Amino acid sequence: MMNFLVKTIANAGALAVAVWLLDKITLTGDSTGKEIATLLLVALIFGLVNFLVKPVVKLLSLPLLILTLGLFTLVVNALMLLLTSWLADQLDLSFHVEGFWTAVLGGLIISVVSWALNVVLPDGD
Repeated sequence: MMNFLVKTIANAGALAVAVWLLDKITLTGDSTGKEIATLLLVALIFGLVNFLVKPVVKLLSLPLLILTLGLFTLVVNALMLLLTSWLADQLDLSFHVEGFWTAVLGGLIISVVSWALNVVLPDGD
């Protein structure tokens, strides 16, 4: 359970950095508390999407992953971020990613920051 909590916090931090760096990834709220709650909910959605959908997409795109020596992973990460944005919109959360190329850059930022935060934060194991 602690590992899940740490990964969710790392995802929330990575999403916050992407929102801060990219103008076309938006997170709005009436107050700072509401923005933090929205960010945590979006991080949960992002974690679920990465846990449930991403392995299937990677398996189906395995020939492209091999052909591009893994660079197609950037596209897969962008698609997961766009799916998270769509799900957040369906759940009436104020998180939006505008455009595919913004999602590619956002996915790259989130991957790097999430990796760095997972290295720094304890596992809980």
